[in-house]
Amino acid sequence: MDAEVDLISIPPDEELYKKQYYSISIVAKWFRVNNSLLRFWENEFKILKPKKNKKGDRFFRPEDVKNLQIIYYLLRQKKLTISGAIKHLKAHKENTEVNLQIIHSLNNFKSFLLELKTNTEK
Repeated sequence: MDAEVDLISIPPDEELYKKQYYSISIVAKWFRVNNSLLRFWENEFKILKPKKNKKGDRFFRPEDVKNLQIIYYLLRQKKLTISGAIKHLKAHKENTEVNLQIIHSLNNFKSFLLELKTNTEK
């Protein structure tokens, strides 16, 4: 599970909220998934509402990226099915957001401690 957490590379909130929209290709790179998977998740999960231009290109708001983090967590880390993740979001969205924030904080703290350990061993 720790290995999968490290796979996604979403910028910190301060940086994420500097822009209003991100293209689907950038967001897909952050999550290391195909654009088609993001489009599929958009159709399945009502909380994803990327803006589309006249051409049909999708642009994700920072809120959409945060919702994608929750979806990724439920599907890839908790190994829920799509229908299970949808039910979970309906019943426990706020708790899941809090849990995800705690997991990220703990992972950041773990990285800090590992870096500290590496620096003190030199």
